[in-house]
Amino acid sequence: MPGLLRNPIAFALIAIAFLLLLGSTISIVPETRQGVIVRFGEPVRIVNRYRPNEQFGYTGAGVILRIPFAEQIVWIDKRVLSVEMERQQVLSTDQLRLQVDAFARYRIVDPLRMYISAGSEDRVSEALRPILGSALRNELGKRPFAALLSPERGQVMQNIEAGLNRVARQYGAEIVDVRIKRADLPDGAPLESALQRMRTARDQEALTIQAQGAKQAQIIRAEADASAARVYAESFGKDPDFYDFYRAMQSYRYTFDPSRSGQTSVILSPDNDFLREFRGK
Repeated sequence: MPGLLRNPIAFALIAIAFLLLLGSTISIVPETRQGVIVRFGEPVRIVNRYRPNEQFGYTGAGVILRIPFAEQIVWIDKRVLSVEMERQQVLSTDQLRLQVDAFARYRIVDPLRMYISAGSEDRVSEALRPILGSALRNELGKRPFAALLSPERGQVMQNIEAGLNRVARQYGAEIVDVRIKRADLPDGAPLESALQRMRTARDQEALTIQAQGAKQAQIIRAEADASAARVYAESFGKDPDFYDFYRAMQSYRYTFDPSRSGQTSVILSPDNDFLREFRGK
């Protein structure tokens, strides 16, 4: 020891070697990462692997030991990652060319398979990006543009997610969500033509609803009139004399009301049947 103190260069070299040995032996695993331990190019074990519904603080994060200089750690993110699709043109069933922007969220759930098949998260994203575009074109090509503005859009997203998930499993990933950011029509004549077709379709739908409403109103009115006539007939049928008197009074009120007949004069003989109620019993 005194000799090392007299030779500071040797002491510094020994300290550096010790620190390198310590750094190659001890590693700190963060909560947000999982690691694949690779020994001479071959994966041997996984640390802090992702598990569904795991609680913060009860994972495999912390200090680990590894064989110095023989084992390296390939870090893989445990968090939800995102892959952006480049803006693409999609042709819908109603012959509309849509400009679509979409993205998908995924998580690495099998780090060993991901390391063997891809090597890094960036390569997984590069592999999923064209598959996302292909799945989006295939799914939107089966539906009209109006489907993206209706509740059917949720089913479209589920179908795209299911198709993309089949490919993601090959890379040890799991698709969490797929979303369309924008689906626009090209500017100019195609947009105006599509808007005009949409207006025409909505006008036709409004006319159909209006005709059905008028039809239902006529049916309800006719049923109400028939029901009222039946009630009147049943009521007046119990006393025909009273019904005859009631109808005569209604006729007199309509005929002799100045507001209805104005200055019109009616000349009738005293024995006319119209004036039978004026004769008494």
